[in-house]
Amino acid sequence: MDGIRRRGFLAGCAAGLIALAAVACTGGGTGPDRGASPSPSPSSGAPGANVLAVKIDNVGAARPQTGLQDADIVYAEQVEGGLSRLMAVFGADRPAVVGPVRSARETDLELLRQFDRPTFAYSGAQHKLLPLIAAAPLRAVPPGKAADGAYFRGGDRPPPHNLYLRPRKLAGTAGGSGAGAAAGFRFAARVPAGGTPVTEETVRFPAARFGFVWSARRHRWLVSMDGHPATLTGGSRLAAATVVVQYVDVEPSRFHDKLGSTTPLSHTVGSGRALVLRDGRSFDARWDRRAATDGTTFTAADTGKPLPFAPGQVWVVLAAKQ
Repeated sequence: MDGIRRRGFLAGCAAGLIALAAVACTGGGTGPDRGASPSPSPSSGAPGANVLAVKIDNVGAARPQTGLQDADIVYAEQVEGGLSRLMAVFGADRPAVVGPVRSARETDLELLRQFDRPTFAYSGAQHKLLPLIAAAPLRAVPPGKAADGAYFRGGDRPPPHNLYLRPRKLAGTAGGSGAGAAAGFRFAARVPAGGTPVTEETVRFPAARFGFVWSARRHRWLVSMDGHPATLTGGSRLAAATVVVQYVDVEPSRFHDKLGSTTPLSHTVGSGRALVLRDGRSFDARWDRRAATDGTTFTAADTGKPLPFAPGQVWVVLAAKQ
């Protein structure tokens, strides 16, 4: 089913403290939310939130990453060679350090239009893409435009996989409200009616894959990447309250990397099928985003009613339609 493989089993994982070198990152909160009201959480807020988006490296040499636990939304998108990169979107919370930071893609510009002039941190871009970034309604802060000390090279791995950002050193990016509502998402602690019990989902790109295993103890979906548990620099497991597999049109863009490989362009304006995972259940859904400046809404495929997400971090995997 659209590159998704299902099989049931339960898994558990202990949370830990995240650190990079001598810099500690703040925790993102992974406790159970069942029965709680959708209180202020990383993914609850109002449109117009002061959003910071950071482009994150996601090849093996870049893992484990730092600071992702504080993101409201983590987008996974396809890049050259069928590999993947992440975009971490922060609203109310800012980690002390996030990274490794890598270059921007055309997919990012359309995706970020749903936010109100977000700050976009990245390490560079293909030179023909730079005018599009300059013209986009966002605040671009690559290393050359950021304040002194905002970016630094870590000594834990070789370049280009060792560039990190200190978000709190970016002027004008103090945490606002959550980014989830600004993206059009709805949240509710109560589990929607329907759905199918499931404990594992796998989403495949041509040369990458993402796995999500339901942990009843943590009340979260534990993340795996390329068949390995996805951890942070301190050893704790990445975990999401809600996982969305959003099936989109992916086509070759006009841009290429330095090796000549065509850059994929994932279209996030339009509509299509989606799969929403929350509370150990899978819901068939439809996504809709009529204009680039609109957020993305998700409705139940069988009823057409809004499908709320569980309060907490949301992972959105932009998978190709099949």
